[in-house]
Amino acid sequence: MSGEDRKSDLAREHKERQEKRAAAEQSSTAKRNTFIGAGVAVAVVAGGIFAATTLGGNDDPRNVAAESSPSASASASASASASVPIVPSTPAKAGPVTCTYKRDDSVPNKFVGLPGKKPNMKLKKMTITFNTGKVVVDLMTDAAPCTVNSLSFLNKKHFYDNMKCHRLVTPDVAGVHLLQCGDPQAKADGKNPTDGQGTAGYVYGDENTEIPPAKGVVFMSQPGDAMGQNNSQFVFSLSDENTQIGAGFSTVGVVSEGLDMLVGLAKNGGDLIVNEADITGDGGTTAPKNPVIIKNIKFS
Repeated sequence: MSGEDRKSDLAREHKERQEKRAAAEQSSTAKRNTFIGAGVAVAVVAGGIFAATTLGGNDDPRNVAAESSPSASASASASASASVPIVPSTPAKAGPVTCTYKRDDSVPNKFVGLPGKKPNMKLKKMTITFNTGKVVVDLMTDAAPCTVNSLSFLNKKHFYDNMKCHRLVTPDVAGVHLLQCGDPQAKADGKNPTDGQGTAGYVYGDENTEIPPAKGVVFMSQPGDAMGQNNSQFVFSLSDENTQIGAGFSTVGVVSEGLDMLVGLAKNGGDLIVNEADITGDGGTTAPKNPVIIKNIKFS
């Protein structure tokens, strides 16, 4: 198939998805799909919440497990702005923690290696310096050791330095309020049709999935019906209204400082750039008009 034919097919599929969404009822399932991007097509993710899907056989990333059995429950300071209880999952049993990561280059990626199998359980905070201000995340390391280990590894490789956050949505645009970062390929200009597809070239299993995305919760992104496809992209929940989506995401922690700054990035759809050329067809690349850039991240 030629490049022009491929573009034509993508445009047609994009139009068909728009027509179907316009006719669909606003059921709770539909709301969840809008939020987390169920319905992966041509190895891209609808709805903008990222994860690429590897299909079939023993290579299915759903079989990739982060084997974590920490000896204590997680500790994280709950955000004062969150009105919904945020309690980390309780580990199944005590014992050493071993993490498993699997190479996946089925979509565009920036591969800097695979994280080690033994996480640093002493990491408790992630401080992100944006061009717009500082955000501190209290990590749930005991409940999500392999998630924290992955983020820390990528940060040591300077993976996130000067990276643009590609997706910002408000309730009037998508029914939810969130900021999404972590795509190394993203341009966040409202023009690049493939924003939201980029990865670090590997996947790993789910952890700490019992927490609904209340205001201040930071979680990893995956397609709506996917499992075990966590990677480099993470999401800040900026409203308690997001809890209508329910639990199921790998939660890494809770914002303890800088949440008001994040919420203030966009007050309505007028602060956003809607990418009509987005080939996922579900607003996954709705970008902030004023760029939001990760300058650096520090773990402590």
